[in-house]
Amino acid sequence: MSSDLEIAKQRYRNGKAAFENGKYRQAVEELEKACALLSRNSSLGGEVQIWLATAYEAAGRNQEAIDLCEQLKRHPYPDTSKDAKRLQYIFKAPKLERPKEWMTEIPDLGTLSDNESKMRLAASVKKSSAPKQPLEPEFIDLSQVNTQDNRFIWLTLIVIAVTLGSLIWLI
Repeated sequence: MSSDLEIAKQRYRNGKAAFENGKYRQAVEELEKACALLSRNSSLGGEVQIWLATAYEAAGRNQEAIDLCEQLKRHPYPDTSKDAKRLQYIFKAPKLERPKEWMTEIPDLGTLSDNESKMRLAASVKKSSAPKQPLEPEFIDLSQVNTQDNRFIWLTLIVIAVTLGSLIWLI
């Protein structure tokens, strides 16, 4: 019995790690296996099921997440019951429409064959590995630059002299 508990705990940890890494299908699989090994009415069983409901939602299985939360609302542990009510409220909330300009479309690279993706990768590497031309220094025509003495330089020198003089006087 204790080996089942250890296996369930390990599956639970694996499921949480997969969820946190964005591997929602794997998280669902691990958490479902952990649930099968635990008593559903135990504290740990409730915690695993809360994570499972969240993984269902993340994996796009919204109705299963809502149904699991409905069951967990009657869980004997008050924390699990409260969490289930909150999650169900969130899962049932209407989905807001996002303006198209807020979205960045990520191309699906799964449709590319392996050979084609290697060719694209090789082409992009060749482009970026081209030797860079050394930059030539830009020469400035001093006849175009206003080189007349301005009062700022003199003002700065006077301020520096006064500051140094006052520091020397204080010492």
